[in-house]
Amino acid sequence: MKEASFYEKVGEGKVRCGLCRFRCLIADGHRGICAVRENRKGTLFSLVYGKAVAEHVDPVEKKPLYHFQPGSLTYSIATVGCNFRCLHCQNYSISQPEGERLRIAGNDLTPEEAVRRAVAAGCRSISYTYTEPTIFFEYAYDIAILARRAGLRNIFVTNGYITPEALSAIAPYLDAANIDLKGFSERFYREVVHAMLDQVLESILEYKRLGIWIELTTLIIPNWNDSDEDLAGIARFIAQRVGPDTPWHVSQFYPTFKLTDQPRTPIETLRRARQIGLDSGLRFVYEGNVPGAGGENTWCPSCSRLLIRRYGYTIRENLLDAGRCPQCGTLLPGVEQ
Repeated sequence: MKEASFYEKVGEGKVRCGLCRFRCLIADGHRGICAVRENRKGTLFSLVYGKAVAEHVDPVEKKPLYHFQPGSLTYSIATVGCNFRCLHCQNYSISQPEGERLRIAGNDLTPEEAVRRAVAAGCRSISYTYTEPTIFFEYAYDIAILARRAGLRNIFVTNGYITPEALSAIAPYLDAANIDLKGFSERFYREVVHAMLDQVLESILEYKRLGIWIELTTLIIPNWNDSDEDLAGIARFIAQRVGPDTPWHVSQFYPTFKLTDQPRTPIETLRRARQIGLDSGLRFVYEGNVPGAGGENTWCPSCSRLLIRRYGYTIRENLLDAGRCPQCGTLLPGVEQ
């Protein structure tokens, strides 16, 4: 265990956690919503520090990040637990606890060893992913500092519910994030995610303000968040508030976990979403989870030249010249090195 960051004692043995936007009030002997931060006699502890439940070497495109060190490898790491309760979670076996007393599974892995493994695997970054990096903040923070010293970049794959104070603390070491913007209605967030949309929107803008490269992902679920109104709302928010150069990934849903009553997202819906994004002024909209369907490629926003051709998470052709279009010289937004 490790004493948690971002909490305050509020009397009667209770503590107020300030790590994520739920700001849980936790009584002695209890845990927060994430189920991995526990109050023991007025001291809040992280129960997952150094407990890696998953580690893999992935293409950075899998995060998905298409404009951040394209074609590179990233060392992905996670602990158990999450502060969301998404009905369609793909990684529910490690993210969603069975009741409050989540069993803290995982293998011992020090921050030093995690960085060593990333370097040995030829990775250029470390991704804190699979569950929710916010809930294992202390572990991610210590790894991120060592990773930066070793010449590696750091990536969050996140639901966007971190508090401004916690994000500001890790921002000097955080280079990129893919943030899920799961829908665009409070009803969707309340009933499917069990969180609040406005808090996610505020968080996205905070990432942007701090200069962290961000890409956004929306998993499109039939009959839940696939209306023209919802998709146009997301696209306008990104184009007008975050910036038209922000990549938006619209991904195919498939039935899983507690949301098995909806069909797989039709490719036509992804095409419609992509067109809505482009019509709203976004320059880079990608279709996800449908390899070979044609919506994965990157085109020059100035001259329409094909710059990066992809199949799934694999880059088949990269024509960028020092990050620029070889035809017109336009610099592709993102992080090349």
